[in-house]
Amino acid sequence: DVQLQASGGGLVQAGGSLRLSCAVSRFTFDDYAIGWVRQAPGKEREGVSCLSSSDGSTYYADFVKGRFTISSDNAKSTVYLQMNSLNPEDTAVYYCAMAREWCTRVVVTMEPDYWGQGTQVTVSS
Repeated sequence: DVQLQASGGGLVQAGGSLRLSCAVSRFTFDDYAIGWVRQAPGKEREGVSCLSSSDGSTYYADFVKGRFTISSDNAKSTVYLQMNSLNPEDTAVYYCAMAREWCTRVVVTMEPDYWGQGTQVTVSS
């Protein structure tokens, strides 16, 4: 079955940067969407960013636009989330998620086909 392995979380001061990685294995389908969903303590999950393999399009939630960048290294089957200008409101567990075809399923309905384990991001003020 498809496996997603997230890493790269940690503790950083406000204004700092982190890069999350999501290594994907055992997938065989051609078109997919892969991205990140986060959940802060006591809050609902929210879609952060997504990349669609079919056309290379990307999605960013308004609260990360201009600060976060999603990218992929197909040779390594890895997707990255570069997070800059972090603020305490970005503190959350970040989950990598993957769906066949549509980013909508990853970051809007948040009903992907596969979830990775979360990685904790903590931003101190």
